[in-house]
Parts: sequence; C-alpha cells; structure tokens
Amino acid sequence: MRKLNSFTFITLNGFYKGPDEDISWHKQIQGDEEDKFANDSVKSDNILLFGRRTYEMMVDWWSSEEAKKQMPEIAERISRADKIVFSRTLKHAEWENTKVISGDLIAEVKKLKQEAQKNMTILGSGNVLAQLAEYGLVDEFKIMIDPIAIPLGTPLFIDIKKPVDLKLISGKTFKSGIVLLRYQPK
Repeated sequence: MRKLNSFTFITLNGFYKGPDEDISWHKQIQGDEEDKFANDSVKSDNILLFGRRTYEMMVDWWSSEEAKKQMPEIAERISRADKIVFSRTLKHAEWENTKVISGDLIAEVKKLKQEAQKNMTILGSGNVLAQLAEYGLVDEFKIMIDPIAIPLGTPLFIDIKKPVDLKLISGKTFKSGIVLLRYQPK
C-alpha cells in the first residue's frame, strides 16, 4: 500500500489561506533555507495531489516565467511530476502530467493508495486534506507554521465532524522563525 502525506503552511492562528485564496503572507517570510527544503521535498518523486483551487494557483505560479527564474529546479520538478486534481467542476487539465478525478474523493484515494506506483503528497488543498484526515487516509502531516497572524482566513481543519488525533514525530525551526512540524495519526 502506498503512503499519503501532506504538506501545508499555516499562520500562527491556524489559517492555511486568507480571504480570496491569499497566501502572499507565506511568500513574504520564506527564505533560502525553506526553498532548499521545498526543493529537497520535490525530489521525492511523489505523485502530487491537489484540490481544484490549489491546482489553479499552482499551475499559474509554477508555469510562470517568474517562478522559473526564481526557483528553476522546483518549477521544473513540479511541472514534470505526476499530478492529480480532485474536482467536480474541472473537466481537463492543461498542465503536463496532470489527471483530473471527479469521483468520490474518499473512494478514489483509497483506490490510489492500493494501486498507485508511487507514494503521494497533498500540497495545500485544505478542504481535500481535512476530508482525507477525517477518514484516516493521511499517513503523515507536514505543517509549516509561519510566524505571522492574519486577521481573517480559513482554518486548516475546517468542517471536520470528528477529532483528528495526531502525534508529533519531529520538528525543525528555520532561521526565519518558520517551524516545521511532522505528525502521524495516533
């Protein structure tokens, strides 16, 4: 069975995005050390999983000339990676190596964990992550906490119906004050 992990960055007050899908607060804090971590993480060759909104933000950024100039290795690796978008509204994906799945999220991920050729990583995609976490389908959570609080936003585990009980397996503090915490289900 393949593993499913997640990588999400949040504010100190627990928001993974601000109003209008804003994540600019993260880009303002992230430095070279975090870029190296991101680059090393993308080397894992996992299948990348997204919800539609995160997919649209990712394709817009990582396909841009600015991303290719600022972070060429990451932009190339993410573009080459196998990607899956879970969406009921998106019919096809323009980004190379991307498949759209519109069926039942839980059933599809259970199937992927059984049949996929590689491990998988959910990038951002808070709604998808919360649903999969609630059903116990996420094997590891990497949560990067940025040293910033924003006035409004969407909490990471919004709309869950039962507790998601986790145990800390490691932590790392970056020079910027960003803290990376790794959790597994208890």
